Amino acid sequence: MAQPRRGTARRVWDRPAVRILAGLLLPAVILITWQVATTSGMVPPYRLPPPASVFQAGVELAETGQLWTHIAISVQRVLLGFAIGSVIGLAVAGVVGLSRIGDVLLSPTLAAVRAVPSLAWVPLLILWMQIGEESKVTLIAIGAFFPVYTTVASALRHVDPHLVEAGRSFSLRGWSLFRIVQLPAVVPSVVSGLRLALAQAWLFLVAAELIASSMGLGFLLNDSQNSGRVDRILLSIVLLALLGTITNGVLALVEKYLLRRWV
Repeated sequence: MAQPRRGTARRVWDRPAVRILAGLLLPAVILITWQVATTSGMVPPYRLPPPASVFQAGVELAETGQLWTHIAISVQRVLLGFAIGSVIGLAVAGVVGLSRIGDVLLSPTLAAVRAVPSLAWVPLLILWMQIGEESKVTLIAIGAFFPVYTTVASALRHVDPHLVEAGRSFSLRGWSLFRIVQLPAVVPSVVSGLRLALAQAWLFLVAAELIASSMGLGFLLNDSQNSGRVDRILLSIVLLALLGTITNGVLALVEKYLLRRWV
């Protein structure tokens, strides 16, 4: 009798409404703890403003229209850099994962480049591309490239050889073999790489907006630090977390569709 009960409990936790409510539980606890810590005097307001002050800072920026501009510009940069980095990452992963020569020639160099910290690219990109949008989008694209490349290349190298041999026995070669056999086998890895790349793109956004930026959430974060506006610093962090969660949720829906379509 214990096994059916475990199955029932698992189905309950898989319900969307239950998952959403359970996911909101920890943020609610953090918010309550934050409120108690600030109102009780445990933490001085100049170090940690209460949630109401952070909300008010957002309202003030929204009323002037600055908040929506910061959000729109940051989202645009992230999505553009994510798209460019992911496409290039998929292409390079195909070369490295499907070709032994490509693996030998490219893997060592890409492993070395991957070890370079994000901020180390900033002065070089300013020198090469000046301080326009190109340098910011390029840095975000670099961040998005590596999760896609490493995840997909590894998956392609480990596709079941029996599946590949079976495809070849049906006269599948080249693109046909990749489309019919190898691609469906790595779709879960592709989606996982894309989700990691999107998270990495948001991480690289703040570094990208250090490049002489005058708008964006990364700029708001740094400008608030310089002016001592802790409420706006926390607002920027909360907005980055929310936007990252929303975009990850969209990719999760895409993942479900692709898995139904290909797997």
